[in-house]
Amino acid sequence: MLANGCSANSTDEYCRLAESTAIENLKHFCKAIEGIYGATYLCSPNREDLKRLLCKADKKGFLGMIRSLNCMHWEWKNCPISWAGQFKCLHNKSTIVLEAVASYDTWIWHAFFGAIGSNNDINVLWSSPLFDNVVNG
Repeated sequence: MLANGCSANSTDEYCRLAESTAIENLKHFCKAIEGIYGATYLCSPNREDLKRLLCKADKKGFLGMIRSLNCMHWEWKNCPISWAGQFKCLHNKSTIVLEAVASYDTWIWHAFFGAIGSNNDINVLWSSPLFDNVVNG
């Protein structure tokens, strides 16, 4: 399902798995990946991390920059027809937005996946947990 971008009920044709079994297995897989890599790669930076990131950014000419935010619009080829209108992007395709903050060493400090594609990057910020944390201290 992750590799091919297919729905859970389409797995029964080539894997002989029921939709509920496919979804349950995907949930277990995601929890295992988060359990293995979450503490290291999906965390807020500590003081040592911040010092290292600021030092590296200073050397590159980005004084005071800790990380940068990027919003990527991914095409959602299996978007349900009933949702297609809200997930349209500029090119009239269904997309879903991934908001990510990563440092130069590809550590992911923040990820927010699922904002509707009709949002531009600024509107995504208004619905972002990261922006809420910054605004609320």
